[in-house]
Amino acid sequence: MYRRIITPLLLCCLILPAMADEVKLQDHHPDRYVVVKGDTLWGISGRFLKDPWQWPKVWKMNQDQIKNPHWIYPGDVVVLDTSSGSPELRLLRETIASQTLTLEPGIRTENLEGEAIPTISPNIITPFLSQPLIIESEALKDAPSIIAGPENRVVLSPGARVYVDKIAEGESVLWNIYRPGKTYVDPETKAVLGTEAIYLGDARITKYGEPASGTIVSAKEEIFANDKLVAAPDNPQTNFIPRAPETEVKGRILSIYGGVAEAGKNTIIAISRGETDSLEKGHVLAINRTGRVIKNPKYDKKNKDASAEPENIKLPSERIGLAMVFRTFDKVSYALIMQATEPVNVLDIVETP
Repeated sequence: MYRRIITPLLLCCLILPAMADEVKLQDHHPDRYVVVKGDTLWGISGRFLKDPWQWPKVWKMNQDQIKNPHWIYPGDVVVLDTSSGSPELRLLRETIASQTLTLEPGIRTENLEGEAIPTISPNIITPFLSQPLIIESEALKDAPSIIAGPENRVVLSPGARVYVDKIAEGESVLWNIYRPGKTYVDPETKAVLGTEAIYLGDARITKYGEPASGTIVSAKEEIFANDKLVAAPDNPQTNFIPRAPETEVKGRILSIYGGVAEAGKNTIIAISRGETDSLEKGHVLAINRTGRVIKNPKYDKKNKDASAEPENIKLPSERIGLAMVFRTFDKVSYALIMQATEPVNVLDIVETP
């Protein structure tokens, strides 16, 4: 299946309202870059800009383009233009066969399955686009349940027939299997943010009824009777434009994935802010380490009443990394650490850069 794309010579862009000094260029940035397979939007942006989340500021991007950024392909040429005094990135499209610039509007035929350049490497975040799941604390109670499996079998493995309640005819065929996991609590307000459901595997419904019957098609962990089913999502969004939130957002890191105590680049984290805090997929947050409290070396303990110096001094917070949000729930989000100058820990601060 093919599509026809109208490709003018120059898809020029206006930067969003911003002062020139807000966008900082890399010291040894290229004037142009030819996009190749395997590139990411974050990586291309980082070739030109010190702050990759400022990417939309140097392109003419409306909200539809930001939410559907499948528009840069291998063979396209990204050109930096500073003639106006403010950096602007422009997109040229070359005729790959002749390696010459198209001099007038033309038509390009392209395979629909040809991949646009993703924001980040999809293999890192793919498992987290549909699992695990953040839900209201009591939401799984009313979800369909596995009520029985094959006789005399406790652990249900791929290929096993299962019987499920509360699934009506016409509902989804493919279901994810979950079990309630950790409860997330805001470390500052102590409010319950939600429960993380542990993804166990997948089941396919083969016959509707009460109960319905189906088959376990995959298992990541052991599956038992009473485990819950949630309809599998349809084609989750996998590409986003990195950008700073439009509002001030400040939260904490709730957990680190991968069985590690400290996180670094390409590690997935859960943070204590979500859609109710105006967070969106693609939003970039700074990771800050709270400054520690030290003993004031000038404090005179013997003469503390007369001393003008405080006993303790709190050092300022320091930025130690950047994270990009790729999946949001009401009060919690998943983010990928894009940069880290120090190990990242649970309870480190995330906020608008």
